[in-house]
Amino acid sequence: MSQEQAFWLPFTANRAFWKSPRVIRAAHGHHYITEDGRELLDGFSGLWTSGLGHCHPKIVEAVREQVGTLDYGMGFQVTNDKAIALANEVTRFAPPGMNKVFFTNSGSEAADTALKIALAYHRARGEGQRTRLIGRERGYHGVNFGGMSVGGIPANRKVFSAALLPGVDHIRHTHSLPDMAFSRGQPTWGAHLADDLERLAALHDGSNIAAVIVEPVAGSTGILVPPVGYLQRLRGICDKYGILLIFDEVITAFGRIGAPFAATRFDVMPDIITTAKGLTNGVIPMGAVIVRDGIHQALMDGPDKVVELFHGYTYSGHPVAAAAGLATMQVYREEDAFARALALEPAFEEAIHALSGEPHVIDIRNFGLMGGIELAPRDGAPGMRGFDVFLKCFERGLVIRNGGDILQFSPFLDSSVDELAQIFDTVRTALREVD
Repeated sequence: MSQEQAFWLPFTANRAFWKSPRVIRAAHGHHYITEDGRELLDGFSGLWTSGLGHCHPKIVEAVREQVGTLDYGMGFQVTNDKAIALANEVTRFAPPGMNKVFFTNSGSEAADTALKIALAYHRARGEGQRTRLIGRERGYHGVNFGGMSVGGIPANRKVFSAALLPGVDHIRHTHSLPDMAFSRGQPTWGAHLADDLERLAALHDGSNIAAVIVEPVAGSTGILVPPVGYLQRLRGICDKYGILLIFDEVITAFGRIGAPFAATRFDVMPDIITTAKGLTNGVIPMGAVIVRDGIHQALMDGPDKVVELFHGYTYSGHPVAAAAGLATMQVYREEDAFARALALEPAFEEAIHALSGEPHVIDIRNFGLMGGIELAPRDGAPGMRGFDVFLKCFERGLVIRNGGDILQFSPFLDSSVDELAQIFDTVRTALREVD
């Protein structure tokens, strides 16, 4: 077996991949360089990760300096200066009253950590009967068993269904093609979909539910934008029953929708926020859970030398990752990245919706710098048309993502209008070439 064939790629059709490998060897700014020297425009900002561009010099230098100063430090009963500093920086971006940060290594770990914190919080308050967790159909919260259990993407769940967490239920998702097709920004129909949580509160009794976890804008499932008033209604129902509301902002945080957090943009305050990706601009893996002060305080009880939460990771608050995060936070401020992303949003909306009349397109959805183009599936071969468009774009020098038959777009926070035109002109050509 050759060296490259030893690698088992994630979320990839490996047998097809190795027949015609797509290998990246370098990146700069908004472009990748392939193994054979081709330059590709990155239309997805890494994997929602790299909004500031690849190999940003200030982040690269921060990592280089840190790895030569402190490469690793134990994170249990000891910590490092960069982790402390980054936690403080993150809370400066976070909504008011959310001033405690627990570091993980990924969005998947952040989701599981948030669920554990929610359960521990209720137990500490004497409501240990609150053990039920509520996710949402078509939701994505990573691939660890907790996040997969509250997640609602069937393909991610079916092989592992027998081992998923008990005591989990799901509210309905927020998308209806007949009522929402080709909406620009938030659909005006659908706020009532949040009331499905009332159904589960009646079924299980609201006093037994610990938390509800949702993505403010669902990303991996194909850009499902919350209807006007939906998140506010969900917040109200959670308050009514004493349920914690968790926003999974692994994708939406740090400028992706023109604000530090979706909670800020939608003016809906959750109790817990998970994040990753843009936390370090994708340079070093890192995730975080940000919690409301009262949640943290509820766990700070008992003798002061006793561990309050028996949870953590070897690499929680890793100094090199934290250095990358600190530099990323600095660049967000210096480049006014969130405001620039917000200003680019109208041009992105116009560019993506200009494809509404192209072959196979049955819906287009967008919010912030997140966009999806849904294609009609081929009879008996769902997902193959989307994959073929992905391949056509790659051949023509553009990297996008397809989630089945939904093409997904996530341009850089400082993309130019010309780059947006290049992205969607390439997609238009690909759509006209596939059957």
